[in-house]
Amino acid sequence: MAEIKRVVIIVLDSVGAGALPDAGKYGDEGSNTLGNTAKAVGGLHMPNLGKLGLGNILEIEGVPGEPDALAFFGKMAEVSPGKDTTTGHWEMMGVHPDRPFPTYPHGFPPDIIEEFEKAVGREILGNKTASGTEIIAELGAEHMKTGKPIVYTSADSVFQIAAHEDIIPIDELYGMCEIARTILRGEHEVGRVIARPFIGTPGNFTRTHRRRDFSVAPPAKTVLDYVKDAGYPVYAVGKISEIFVGQGITAAVHTESNMHGVDMTLKVMEEQDNGIIFTNLVDFDSQWGHRNDPAGYAKGLGAVDARLPEILSKLTPADALFITADHGCDPTTPSTDHSREYVPVVVYGLAFGRPSSLGIRQTFSDLGKTVADLLGVDAPVYGESFKGELCGFPEILQLDG
Repeated sequence: MAEIKRVVIIVLDSVGAGALPDAGKYGDEGSNTLGNTAKAVGGLHMPNLGKLGLGNILEIEGVPGEPDALAFFGKMAEVSPGKDTTTGHWEMMGVHPDRPFPTYPHGFPPDIIEEFEKAVGREILGNKTASGTEIIAELGAEHMKTGKPIVYTSADSVFQIAAHEDIIPIDELYGMCEIARTILRGEHEVGRVIARPFIGTPGNFTRTHRRRDFSVAPPAKTVLDYVKDAGYPVYAVGKISEIFVGQGITAAVHTESNMHGVDMTLKVMEEQDNGIIFTNLVDFDSQWGHRNDPAGYAKGLGAVDARLPEILSKLTPADALFITADHGCDPTTPSTDHSREYVPVVVYGLAFGRPSSLGIRQTFSDLGKTVADLLGVDAPVYGESFKGELCGFPEILQLDG
């Protein structure tokens, strides 16, 4: 196989591929983000990922199996406890947290809230589990009158602070998040503190794209660290840098939407010809999964699929492309939270051999281990490389533009 110098990883945030065997422990029996979304809308339109072999991984209405798939395909199981963004990405890069991050279905303890209020010099509103759009609709007007930030959580391990940009300037909001991050340690070390700025007037509030995540640092070196230490650039597109707290990242760019994420991925591919380009496309999760909007989810999948030929056109024989997800968020179930699911993995390279099934990988970490192996980097992390299954020279890919 020709030497691989550059790996592009695209995470379709929350695009799960069916409930894991332990999904019942999380209340997620029957969850299947791709399969159930397809059924709900009468079929998905994803001809390009279909040609790569997505429909061979699981039954997806509108995306039939492809006997002559143009990419390797399979699905990966999560072994780390939890079903959140941070855990999924860390495991993907070879780190297995040994315990789930804490969650707060009844709000945060009084002592945590009191310490936060004292530190920021403001009382808070909320302190409950809520949808982000719903809680600003409920409490936004009171927030504007009082100047009190809105604190809320979800089924995920998050401490979220919402504030109107005209009431609490964005830098002050970020500062509040940094304060919360220092308070939320030990048994209360949540996965992420999230700034949720919004604008508008009562009845017409809109969240802005200046959201920012303040994550905890990975408990061990990840594949990104080892690749960076080997002298390769690691470019993070979207919220990747925030998930890893900048560790193992050499450059990063914030994105405002899936399409902006694709735009920036293409731009970086023009500028960086080696190392890793790691992209997260978050709209599937934030815009449609959490809002139980299967129609929007399906439309978003089709929109990204339609741009796949642009990405593939920029690949050289020295490149490898991985398309995967970090967890599920089935928009068809009563829950608005993440779901404990397998994730799809599609792997394409001009220097790879005849595509075949990668089967069911026992951990997301197989992806990261393979990435390191392809780049010739020794990364002593969890996972089993499947580089050995990728060899030869398939025909040049032809997709629907």
